[in-house]
Amino acid sequence: MTVLLMASVLLLVAATGCIATTEEKNEPLSPADEAYARGLAEYEAGNYRIAEERFTEAYTLYKAAGDTEKALAARNGIFRANRTYLEFPFDRSAAEAAMRERIPGITDAEIADWLDNRAQMLVSENETLYYFDVAGNYLYAHPGLMQELKVRDLDFDYVGRFAWAEDRPNGTGPYVNPVRYAGVERLEIPHEALPSTGILKIWLPLPVETDSQRDVTVTNLSYPEYIVKGPFTTGDIGYVYYEIPVDAVNGDLVITADIAFTSYEQIFEDIDPALVGEYNTSDPEYLLYTRSERNIEITDAIREKAMEIVGNETNPHLQAQMIYYYIIKTYPYSHVPHISLDAREPKAAESTHMFETGHGDCGTQSMLFAALCRSLGIPARATGGYQMILAETPSPHFWAEYYLPGYGWVPNDLTLADAADWVVMPEEKRTAFKDYYAANLDPARLVIQKNVDAPMDPALPDDAVTFRIVRQVPAVVSDTADYDIDLFCADNFRISLEAVD
Repeated sequence: MTVLLMASVLLLVAATGCIATTEEKNEPLSPADEAYARGLAEYEAGNYRIAEERFTEAYTLYKAAGDTEKALAARNGIFRANRTYLEFPFDRSAAEAAMRERIPGITDAEIADWLDNRAQMLVSENETLYYFDVAGNYLYAHPGLMQELKVRDLDFDYVGRFAWAEDRPNGTGPYVNPVRYAGVERLEIPHEALPSTGILKIWLPLPVETDSQRDVTVTNLSYPEYIVKGPFTTGDIGYVYYEIPVDAVNGDLVITADIAFTSYEQIFEDIDPALVGEYNTSDPEYLLYTRSERNIEITDAIREKAMEIVGNETNPHLQAQMIYYYIIKTYPYSHVPHISLDAREPKAAESTHMFETGHGDCGTQSMLFAALCRSLGIPARATGGYQMILAETPSPHFWAEYYLPGYGWVPNDLTLADAADWVVMPEEKRTAFKDYYAANLDPARLVIQKNVDAPMDPALPDDAVTFRIVRQVPAVVSDTADYDIDLFCADNFRISLEAVD
């Protein structure tokens, strides 16, 4: 907020071309300070590419002057401006070309309608820029076309192996069919990508104990001498926190962890609405999961929509089910600019982004579900980590949960429900698949955090430019790296898992 207030003051200076002076000393800003001030002003004005250029000028000048504190602020300005527009590479003509290339037979009128009314866009320097998957999201919004073009080659006999199972022999719900998984997490930063000095602060994600994920073990963590806190495998989020001096690393920096856990299928399909208990509205957990958060935002519009969806229904289970079916019918899956939404100032909540634009992937769909439930007083959250239901290879994923007294946390997976529309299958199987994921969940999961924006100790520094919303990949903070090492490390983190019994 301080940065934005400062930028609003400097905007007038930048617009008039004047050189600001201090009131007391009447001294002009240095070239570095002026470049930084203009970067702030350009960012607030929505000129993100120019802001990045001004921050780069300031960073170069501050470094030359040996002012490390101001150089760090300018470098973070570069990263924030770049992240804001990074996922929007297309101008109008490039977006049109991308759609023609990806979607055979699409008409000019269909392209114009999508780009004018539905596509995700960002305005920078008064130019409309379009999201990189503008064509893919058109296909997701037209599942019949996806089926015709066979866009997603999914083996639904494999995907639906739990949803369509005729029996569950290993006990009765809600937690059945345990699967033991074991594997390795690996973060690798090549030697040439390491900063020359300083300390790397690393929050490495780990499995966390939940009702459906038990007996978590973490062993053979690299660099144990540099572990400052953790490993944590209980609470709201699993992680271990490192502070590693760069000069202590010989060659590539490789951090690994051996992980194992038992995941259970969750079966809540036999909930009796009449047996749902009363909420203790003074309970801290109830208060936590019914309030507005950074990315699960309760607005007046959200409250109005939730009331419209549920009508006269007052039972929380039936209300949550109505919201589930409303979302999978109204909001088809699509990719969204998570990096931009997380970096952008003022902050744009992901749940509100989906509510207003109609675009959302697994995390965004789950956050909107949680926001709608919370607005009705139903505790809800977006839970995530990885899934192994589409294929054996772990893939980042999020799903939703809502709490019912007497039953516990009831899961659903809105994105998997949508996936049933991407391929041709008998309608009765499609319906059964969506009904399963309305209140059940397969055991092919790795849970890292119980909710988005889960707090960690230590917290990510307020001034650091990191991806804050989820911890499916490590957060990496360096005050001395001259490039966005946090984004780099997200592409250099892998998890391998296999079922061991």
